[in-house]
Amino acid sequence: MHDDSTRAAALQSDALVVFGVTGDLVDKMIFPALYAMCKSGALNGPVIGVASSPWTIGKLRAHAQQSIERVVAADDTSALAQFLSQLQYVSGDYNDVSTYAKLRFALGTAQRPAHYLAIPPTLFSTVIRGLSKAGLAAQGRVIVEKPFGRDLDSACELNRVAADAFANDAIFRIDHFLGKEAIMNMLYLRFANSFLEPIWNRNYVASVQITLAEHFGVLGRGGFYESAGCLRDVVQNHLFQIVALLAMEPPTRRDFTAVNSEKLRVFKAMQILQAADMVRGQYTTYRDEPQVAKDSDVETYCAMRLRIDVKRWAGVPWYLRAGKQLPVTSCEVLVRLKPPTLTLFADAIATGVPPNYLRFRLSPNSLIALAARVKRPGKDDVGEQHELTLVEDEAGQATPYERLLTDAMAGDNALFTSEEAVEAAWAVVEPVLIKHPRAITYPPGTWGPVEADCLIAADGGWHNPEAEG
Repeated sequence: MHDDSTRAAALQSDALVVFGVTGDLVDKMIFPALYAMCKSGALNGPVIGVASSPWTIGKLRAHAQQSIERVVAADDTSALAQFLSQLQYVSGDYNDVSTYAKLRFALGTAQRPAHYLAIPPTLFSTVIRGLSKAGLAAQGRVIVEKPFGRDLDSACELNRVAADAFANDAIFRIDHFLGKEAIMNMLYLRFANSFLEPIWNRNYVASVQITLAEHFGVLGRGGFYESAGCLRDVVQNHLFQIVALLAMEPPTRRDFTAVNSEKLRVFKAMQILQAADMVRGQYTTYRDEPQVAKDSDVETYCAMRLRIDVKRWAGVPWYLRAGKQLPVTSCEVLVRLKPPTLTLFADAIATGVPPNYLRFRLSPNSLIALAARVKRPGKDDVGEQHELTLVEDEAGQATPYERLLTDAMAGDNALFTSEEAVEAAWAVVEPVLIKHPRAITYPPGTWGPVEADCLIAADGGWHNPEAEG
């Protein structure tokens, strides 16, 4: 096993290797991000794509150009031409040592490659071991897509395989949610403003809920979803990371070690999830999808109630839900506040009056809003609630993958997940991965099984994100 002393001080990676370069993720997200990195000057070395498809370099470059022009406005012809000229291709089987020999040759004089694994999780260990045996890991970095493992045991094993090949600070466990501008703004808002910290606790917060809704289904990826499901795909990673950022104590400083130490405390303080705290759902046409079993019990929807056993959040429920074939595609956080303790204005504390809240929209666009009551014009002391918008999306923001790949190649791990945090998060959900309620069907275009409403009924019900605005 490596330790941090085995690697030189953080230096810029001098090449990027993209495993799975012909895949869907690279087509939709990575090629546009790499083009943006060329525009910003963050990507100057060779980009070597690796896949099993028998493509020519001409076909790969044409495919990359089409991807970029389809997703973003390719307005910088010089940067586009530079990227395409840097792009190379190695075709081969990930289990074949000759593939890594060809990769080594393609890297030429590059000494510090960053290897990005945009491949099925079942191949992570295979590729990492192949890189190590070929001598391509010692001075390199590895960027591993989620899901990092499929349960606690497999996550521990993958961590061991990665640590045997790469230095600890050269392993980047990527979660693209952590690269979103809205996520970073959420953390900044918490700790950069004096008005929020005094009320950010059980004395003033009634509940917190997070919704990750997707309007689409599995989009032909039935085989993958059969091996994952909603809980593994987005809840244990994306939503748990949001919980940690919202719930953690102030870090002593703004660096990877301090921030991840506080996030780890949150994961370890989460009560282990039980079947009674979860509702699983499956949209009614899921079993008609290609590569899906006709008797499948895989969940395409998951809702849960969490508790965090720390003084700050004692007694505060955290509600998480995510699902496919819901009415909109959106991710929002709603922090509901308790009613005022003073009875001066009865209408502000009457039964059924909407509580004050703080709302974070993380996608498809960013927004932070605060709901507060103000008096209506007139003689009577009666008010109504209005939402005050604090920040909205601005043009020109870096995409999550542009930001994360740039950071990884620079050796900056501030926005990545630690080994301990990954394993602690899996430990929370481990019991319900083994023993869980059956998935309840729900019609596409609805907000999931009605049983999920009962989970949160005592705390005001779900906040349903709107399609726009």
